[in-house]
Amino acid sequence: MIVKNPKFEISAVRPNQYPTNNLPEIVLVGKSNVGKSSFVNTMINRKKLARTSSEPGKTRQLNFYNIDNTFYFVDLPGYGYSKMSKKEQEQVGNFIEDYLFHRKQISLIIFLVDIRHSPSANDKLMYNYIISSKIPFIILANKADKIAITKVDNATSKLQKELNPIGDIPTFPFSSERKIYSENIWNYIEDYIKSDH
Repeated sequence: MIVKNPKFEISAVRPNQYPTNNLPEIVLVGKSNVGKSSFVNTMINRKKLARTSSEPGKTRQLNFYNIDNTFYFVDLPGYGYSKMSKKEQEQVGNFIEDYLFHRKQISLIIFLVDIRHSPSANDKLMYNYIISSKIPFIILANKADKIAITKVDNATSKLQKELNPIGDIPTFPFSSERKIYSENIWNYIEDYIKSDH
């Protein structure tokens, strides 16, 4: 997919701030610092549309990126970052839950995990949470550039077996450095924004 005019539209924490144009939404979830903003920038071939932060846990809102008035990438706050106070974690958790369980425009969730590590307890919690939302999703084994290219397939399979032993959730490697993986993901996304699953 060739993206011509992506734009950051809004940061939101309440339903009355969400866009109202009914475009399909592709939602990004994952722990702090797993590379959700870099994923957006790589997919749309822009360097700085999504603001990457060297400080994990910085995103405290849902960020809506309008992709050519065709769909949104929606970047959710990362989880598992210890510097957030308990109250902040609770507030963020509440609006994420409200969004995932009530937002009708969500077409697909992209769940990013770090290819180099076994899924954390928080990753497993999020996996079960996504399953309970009954929204279609895929798993992205991100940061594939951090390991040898010959080890990527095995590492992706291992990660899938740990998170999704049944093997029914599509799992793809991804890297913001090696652009070779983007096309597979675009094919998958396009399927979900064109048809009503």
